[in-house]
Amino acid sequence: MSGIIKTWRGLREKGVMGINSRNASFVLQYNQRKYYPLVDNKVLTKERALKAGINVPEKYEVIRTEKEIRRMHKLLEERSDFVIKPAQGAAGEGIMIIADRFEGHYKTVSGRLVSYYDIEFQISNILTGMYSLAGARDEALIEYRVTPDPLFKRISYEGVPDIRIIVLMGYPIMAMVRLPTRQSGGKANLHQGAIGVGVNLATGITLEGSWLNSKISRHPDTYNEVAGVQLPDWDNFMYLASKCYELCNLGYIGVDLVLDKDRGPLMLELNARPGLNIQISNNAGLEKRANIVEARLAELARKGESDTPEQRVKFSQEMFAV
Repeated sequence: MSGIIKTWRGLREKGVMGINSRNASFVLQYNQRKYYPLVDNKVLTKERALKAGINVPEKYEVIRTEKEIRRMHKLLEERSDFVIKPAQGAAGEGIMIIADRFEGHYKTVSGRLVSYYDIEFQISNILTGMYSLAGARDEALIEYRVTPDPLFKRISYEGVPDIRIIVLMGYPIMAMVRLPTRQSGGKANLHQGAIGVGVNLATGITLEGSWLNSKISRHPDTYNEVAGVQLPDWDNFMYLASKCYELCNLGYIGVDLVLDKDRGPLMLELNARPGLNIQISNNAGLEKRANIVEARLAELARKGESDTPEQRVKFSQEMFAV
């Protein structure tokens, strides 16, 4: 029992956020339910982001009914690569990534050949709500396939690495890069076996990695070191993440971004209930950092002032440099 108490005290001193604290002290406190549809639906998120001047992957089409699937053939004939995803999906479920065409078939990012009818079937499953958050009827979003920056080739396996930044009231407080692995099927999803690598908020240089809740130093497929990689245009990533607070009116969010080799930083989606594994990758506690931001907000409130997105990023980079 004493060992358990010591562990608990150690986590508390480090400011590690547990799921109960996340839900009660941050999600419930800062995220009003009426704004959830803006982040739970990728189509709505994309539309709001474009209006706010935030770069996102280009939308090709939204399929809402089985009848609309018929027009897919002409649309897909013109494209050799694209992504199909459920508008209200979660944890990477239901996403089909087409990377090329071969002999009348489509080739997924993992090299599997699929037919046009396989794609129709996938879209039909999405519409029935098979992958949606509440099992309700859904929409299928077809969009631009991100091509990752060559920087990630050494430390990633297929797929598209993404960057998750946790934001409290517009202040970025923690970040990690999620790197696909063979086990994750080329998807940047930690629950499916991707790697989480911490990021220094001040510099954009990667820190340690975590894989399946264990600390690692090298990618299991490429064998290259995951730490010490400089992410390009880091200040822009931080600024985009900060601006997403005004975009969705939710105070505690996870902002998922990618680095496209041609289009630079793009915002993929927002999450109103971001996971906690990011703390392992950064060897730091979310709650401790959140409390620092809350103290800053209280100070500004007493003065009747507020920070701009640029000021919020500067504050975070000064306070959370590691």
